[in-house]
Amino acid sequence: MDLDVVPTKFARSLLNLVVERGYDHNGILREANIAFNPMNPRSTGYQNNISAIQYTRLYQQVMSLLQDQAFGLMFGEGVTPGAFRMLCYCLLSCENLEKAIKRGCEFFRTFYDADTHLYLDTRRDNAIVGYSSVKKGFAGDTVETEDLYKLSVWHRYFCWLIGSNILLKEVRFAGQAPASKIKVEKYQQMFGCPVYYGQLRDEFVFDTRYLKYPLVQNEQGLKDFLRTAPYPLMVMPNSRRDGSLVNRVRAMIGHDFSKGFPSFEKITDALNMSAPTLRRRLKKEGTTFQQLKDECRRDAAMAYLSNSELSINAVAALMGFTDPSAFHRCFKKWTGKTPGEFRSTEREPT
Repeated sequence: MDLDVVPTKFARSLLNLVVERGYDHNGILREANIAFNPMNPRSTGYQNNISAIQYTRLYQQVMSLLQDQAFGLMFGEGVTPGAFRMLCYCLLSCENLEKAIKRGCEFFRTFYDADTHLYLDTRRDNAIVGYSSVKKGFAGDTVETEDLYKLSVWHRYFCWLIGSNILLKEVRFAGQAPASKIKVEKYQQMFGCPVYYGQLRDEFVFDTRYLKYPLVQNEQGLKDFLRTAPYPLMVMPNSRRDGSLVNRVRAMIGHDFSKGFPSFEKITDALNMSAPTLRRRLKKEGTTFQQLKDECRRDAAMAYLSNSELSINAVAALMGFTDPSAFHRCFKKWTGKTPGEFRSTEREPT
C-alpha cells in the first residue's frame, strides 16, 4: 500500500494559504479535479480524504501562486510557506541521518508549537522517532488517516535523505485500532511491520544502524525533489517496505535519472555483494538489473506525468532522455500510451 489518499485537512491548509492572500480558490479546485470545497465540511459531496493525484495538483498550483516551495502536507494546520524548504536546506549539511533528525527536531522546537514537536530517542539498538505530545489515545479516539500519513511521510523523507529504504521494526499509535479489520491489515501492510495501538505517542522504530548512514542528497537533488513533490514521498516505487533484494536495489536506483543511473558496480559495493552473486540473486527473484532500471524509469515517468506543473519535455529530462521523441517512443512501449494520452487519462474525473 502506498499513500493513495491524503486527509482533506491538508488540502484545507493549502487553500487557506491562498485565500489569506486574496486568491480565488474555486479555479484551483477545478484544476485539481476536486468536486467539493475542502474548506467547508458541510459542502455538497464533502469527503474526508482526496486522492494523491488530486493533492499533488492542488499543491503544485498553490505553490506556483505563492512562488514558494512549502510542504503543507507535513504540518497540517498553520503551515508556514517555505518552512519545509528551509528545513531541508538546514539538514543537507549534516554528516549522517542521526544528526539530520536531531537538527530537524531542533527546527521544530524553535518554530512550532509543542504539539508538533518531533523527537529522536535511542534505546539499545532501537531508534524511535515520533511526536512528543501524549495524544488522543486516552480519549478512546481511533487512529485516522492523518495520523498514519504524518508518520509515513517522515519515514519516507528519511529514506530519501539517505537514498536507502529504512526497514521499520514497529509502529505505535496513541489512538485506538480502527474497527475495520481491513483497515488494520492495510495499515500493517503499509508500514511492513507490526502496528500497535493505544500507546503513549505516535512513533516508529527502526534499527540504530541507519542513523550512521550518510546523507546522499545535495542542493540540486533537493530542487528536483521539491519541484516534483509530493509524489516522491507518496507513490514512488522506491518507498516499498519489504526487505527483498529487488526492492533494496529499486531504492538505490531512485527516481531521478537526469544524471544517469547508478552503476551496477556502485550497487554491488553498497550491498557488499559480488557482481555474480547479485545477478544470481536477482535472477532467483525473477528479474535483472536492466529490467529493474526500466521499471523504475517507467514508474517514475508515470508519477511525474501526473504532476501538471511539469511539462512532458521536463519529465523526459528527469528520465534521462535528451531527445523527447525517444521518451515518447519508450513510454508508449512501456504503457501502450503516449505521454500526452496518459496525462489526459489521469486528468479525467474519477
